[in-house]
Amino acid sequence: CASRACSVLRNRKTRRRGGRETEHALLAQDDRLIHYTMNAASPASGVMGLFTGFTRLCKGLAAVLVAGYLITLIFPFIIDYLALIPGKTIPFAWNLLTAGYLEQSFLELLVSVLGLLFGGKLLEPIWGSREFLKFIVAVNFLTSLSTFIFMILLYYVSRQEDYLYIPLSGFHGILAGFLVAVKQIMPDQEVTASFVLKLRAKWLSSFLVLIAIVLGLLIKESILFVPFILLGTYCSWVYLRYFQRKSETNLRGDLSDEFSFATFFPEFLRPVVNAIALICEKLFCWRNLKSREQAEGQFLGGLPLPGSDPIEATRRRERGARALEERLSVAAKSAELESRDKGSKGKPDFLLSNVNQDLGAEDNV
Repeated sequence: CASRACSVLRNRKTRRRGGRETEHALLAQDDRLIHYTMNAASPASGVMGLFTGFTRLCKGLAAVLVAGYLITLIFPFIIDYLALIPGKTIPFAWNLLTAGYLEQSFLELLVSVLGLLFGGKLLEPIWGSREFLKFIVAVNFLTSLSTFIFMILLYYVSRQEDYLYIPLSGFHGILAGFLVAVKQIMPDQEVTASFVLKLRAKWLSSFLVLIAIVLGLLIKESILFVPFILLGTYCSWVYLRYFQRKSETNLRGDLSDEFSFATFFPEFLRPVVNAIALICEKLFCWRNLKSREQAEGQFLGGLPLPGSDPIEATRRRERGARALEERLSVAAKSAELESRDKGSKGKPDFLLSNVNQDLGAEDNV
């Protein structure tokens, strides 16, 4: 809830940069964030609501995954043409696009379909269908390309031809990218795994990478999916960090400190990681950073944004987060009482207006 409040507050701040169309776009995004929070906090969104609300785009992509798996069962030789085989990618370059949507086992298919449906249910209402599809296509291509390069390098280091002709495919890289997107959108959301392990959402992608590395060291067959997970995590972060266009501000990426590459690591490693990441940014992403600075200069007229002092911004985020959490707790309790007494499934209508009033008051201060 606090992370969603911070997102709303950042939108309020950037609303000053554009005109009326920008304001309407940001208000719509705020509404989607509040609407999702209310659905998650409402008693009506229980076990029955967990398996409803999947978008058409996600259902269509899930059908593509199922169709691809069925095709491999009927025509097994199709794997040689659709999967990523590094030794054959040069003539079969389309493998870089098709490998991510081809599953070779039922268990992988089941995990991919469930991850796609639930990930899309969370991300697509916030980003929009077009940006959600663009994210999947871009991350899939970048992950396949990076995996191809990684396997070629692995062959030159080990001189084992198995790395050149092993068929690699699966939706793992995009699923790993979904966790990176969750880290960006709601980093402080608490997630419980098997009712034992509690993690904040910002650590989910790091935990997945750690598991993938351990499996890669212990199990030889893990080469089938570990490169997709590791490189999918990194490629999705690069896309969200530097290239994802924000329709409400017409800027690219998220350069906030809360989404830096070092935040994937524990505190004691961050100084070293920050130094390495800074060098990589200057080497590979300096053009994008320069264009973003120029765009921000056009929006702000070369002047600092009022209220953009870091200390004041932190205070504003904390106040907004507390206010939104209080509203959500009151709304959840009232919805629970109404459902018990009257059996009503309605949600309180006053939440968004009260939050807008509170945030507007903070802006005035």
